[in-house]
Amino acid sequence: MTSVADIISQMKGKFNADAAAGMENVFQFDIEDGDNFYIAIKDGDLDLGQGQHDDPSVTLIMNTETLVGVMTGETDGMQAFMAGQLRAEGDMMLATKLGELFPQ
Repeated sequence: MTSVADIISQMKGKFNADAAAGMENVFQFDIEDGDNFYIAIKDGDLDLGQGQHDDPSVTLIMNTETLVGVMTGETDGMQAFMAGQLRAEGDMMLATKLGELFPQ
């Protein structure tokens, strides 16, 4: 099974800096059965960090299986949210931009 660390390294390669132009947001990922991490985006630059960020714009709460499914495109993020596999706290509309920032 793919690990959280594998997903993080894949995200670096998929990052669409053009879609992040002018953005200044932090996506916190709270992984219920794995390591937490965050993505800080500032005007096209990407910073990935382990643990908890002090001031996330949105926090996404899920298990590793859901994270892998969403990030590989096997699971639709909105369907995972509606099914209760994914919870969001903070700016929920910001979560919808992940597909643009990290295209398949």
